[in-house]
Amino acid sequence: MNLIEVEKRENLSSDEFKREYLKPLKPVILKDMSKDWKANKKWSFDFFEKKYGDLIVPIFNPESYFNSGKNYMKSNFKIPFREYLELIQKKPTNLRIHIFQLIKEAPELAHDFETPTIMSSFLKKFPALFFGGKGATLRLHYDLDCSHVFLTHFQTKKEVILFSYEQKEFLYHLPYTVQAEVDIKNPDYVKYPALKNAKGYYALLNHGETLFIPRRYWHCVHYTEEGFSLSVRSNDSILFGIRGLLNIIRHFALDKGFNHLLGEKWLAWKTKKANEKANKAIADLN
Repeated sequence: MNLIEVEKRENLSSDEFKREYLKPLKPVILKDMSKDWKANKKWSFDFFEKKYGDLIVPIFNPESYFNSGKNYMKSNFKIPFREYLELIQKKPTNLRIHIFQLIKEAPELAHDFETPTIMSSFLKKFPALFFGGKGATLRLHYDLDCSHVFLTHFQTKKEVILFSYEQKEFLYHLPYTVQAEVDIKNPDYVKYPALKNAKGYYALLNHGETLFIPRRYWHCVHYTEEGFSLSVRSNDSILFGIRGLLNIIRHFALDKGFNHLLGEKWLAWKTKKANEKANKAIADLN
């Protein structure tokens, strides 16, 4: 597996961004996109505890999130937001808050950040917050809706490993999903030999930095420290909007449906197909 570091840029014009990153679908870290946001100085664990600590939030455990059965891709339990924030500040934990629509519960938070102007077609109704404890890792995947994502991190540091969509066979893409089977943080080249051929990117986000994740880019997120991030999305293509809709239908109608009916047998079939395609990708290289 070969990873190169994502570039960090400042003062990028819209034309430069489109020419150098958007059009070639290349990730970049924008150091100054959020520099004037109120959230940069205002948002903290203490702020969320005091203002929104009584909200009941869904908690996800990445270790069981994709397990077959009735809880497939569902939250594990719900607790007050305050309890979760206290937990992740006390000790390392895999528990995460995933795609939390806090801004729906507290619309005033939308005044603390601005929709980027570096490109158009932002989906203003879908900003989301992500929280994780030290050591938490989100499995390698790409986003269902095929949107571009601008991910801004706050307070601490966070690692993101990325691969273009075309690397999917080397990553053991599970069919009918947007998930990959491999553990990128702890690669097992004996079990997953095709992974050696994967070429991707490594990004380390500091407070206030924004990672541009091009549409359909595979990404694995790892919290080196407890922290939280805000994502805003843009879809500048009708074609990929349709592909995103088809992904959603395929996920909910086919993948979840067969998981409900077949359980472990469905997972075993997906794994078998992922391995077959990976072995073919290796053969094609030779």
